Amino acid sequence: MKLRKVSAAAATALVLALTATACGGGDKDNSGSDGGSGGGKTIKIGIKYDQPGLGLKEPDGTFSGFDVDVATYVAKELGYEPNQIEFVETKSADRENALARGDVKFIAATYSINDERKKLVDFAGPYLLAHQDLLVKADSKIAKGTDLNGKTLCSVTGSTSAENVKKDIAPKAQLKEYGGYSECIAGLQSGAVDAVTTDDSILAGFAAQENYKGQFKLAGLKLSNENYGIGVKKGDTATVDKINAALEKMVSDRSWEKAVKENFGPANYKNEPAPKIGNIVQ
Repeated sequence: MKLRKVSAAAATALVLALTATACGGGDKDNSGSDGGSGGGKTIKIGIKYDQPGLGLKEPDGTFSGFDVDVATYVAKELGYEPNQIEFVETKSADRENALARGDVKFIAATYSINDERKKLVDFAGPYLLAHQDLLVKADSKIAKGTDLNGKTLCSVTGSTSAENVKKDIAPKAQLKEYGGYSECIAGLQSGAVDAVTTDDSILAGFAAQENYKGQFKLAGLKLSNENYGIGVKKGDTATVDKINAALEKMVSDRSWEKAVKENFGPANYKNEPAPKIGNIVQ
């Protein structure tokens, strides 16, 4: 009788142990990541879905672009194969919240590092130095900012890019705002606008698309410095360090250079050299 009681207690302990294991412990988050061990787990990574050359969801459900290539390389170094990655659309306005909620493990989505954002998230990188620029038709005479006076300049609603150009460079430029950059590019193609402004990497991504190839060119004005970083939840320094190590390897083995050429090359994008990883500047 005593033996049966001991067995019952042991069985109860075993059930409790199994239950605790099934619950997964308290160190997981909604990103589905276990800190980089891989082993059959998945990792959620925030990207853009609508930026050709950077982060684009293709009609067949696959993803392409420089940010996607960088994120895939980093995930590999963290222990995740491509089939273990879940790419999550992360719009600009929701990037900080997505990290704070644990919706994603990290974000690679044209995420410019600045002082305000550094108060809310941590950054690895930077992994690309972009500049605000103009995209114009291939035969356009616009070669400098002041050439925009009397011309129509397009950017997306809510962006400060066009406002900055009008304020600081071409006060007589006429501004036109659309809901997305694809609409601005279509306007440039049709002649409804004379130039489109945003980061040169974004513009190059659009210009490199097959249906636009040869129609546009970058003015090469370098109106600002935009250091793209990989956003990580505030305080997660361990992940920042791992991502920085992965980015350093990506540069050293020339995978970074290959990704730049494949995604931006058709637009004759004259990229800056890879920035110093870990040198977080505004």
